[in-house]
Amino acid sequence: MDIAFVLYPGMTALDLTGPYEVLAPNPGVRAHFVAATPGPVTCDSGMVITAGSALGDLPRPDVIVVPGGSGWRAALDNETELVAWLAAAYPHATWTTSVCTGSTLLAKAGILTGRPATTHWSVRDVLADLGATVSTERVVIDGDVVTAAGVSAGIDMGLRLAAEVWGEETAQRIQLVLEYDPQPPFDTGSVDSAPPEMVEAVRRLVRG
Repeated sequence: MDIAFVLYPGMTALDLTGPYEVLAPNPGVRAHFVAATPGPVTCDSGMVITAGSALGDLPRPDVIVVPGGSGWRAALDNETELVAWLAAAYPHATWTTSVCTGSTLLAKAGILTGRPATTHWSVRDVLADLGATVSTERVVIDGDVVTAAGVSAGIDMGLRLAAEVWGEETAQRIQLVLEYDPQPPFDTGSVDSAPPEMVEAVRRLVRG
């Protein structure tokens, strides 16, 4: 199973590494970091991840994982090769997935038109304008497409996908290996629970 983990400038590392840690270690998986051009790609936090392959080197991956990040708007405008690759690769993939604002790239490629999908809460309107039917769920599975809400939801997405591919028992073992048992110290992880002034500040930050 070839899994394409897509890289582009300004992506968020956890959007990619969360699903990677869930999916990549499984037997038979060949994980590929792909980008428009092979080489180092700088995430929005400054972390550098190296793409070992160009997009064109992997035209028909079995699984596609598209992260989001603060560079989402620039990616929508500038990553034309990536969007074209997504549109071309999607019909051949078994699963196409996104995390956070990565769903806007799937939508730009025409993959989410008229389909339920989720994204980071601050860009739900953008996703709707791109043709998706926006959901507020943390993970949405619609046929062969799986979308996850903001950043940390990528781990949930990976586990849901692992259950679909390898069965629930395997997914549960992965969760235990990762000791994924969230107990956040604050109740501000949702737009519904955070103070309104914090919500607006974060909205401005993400929207640029």
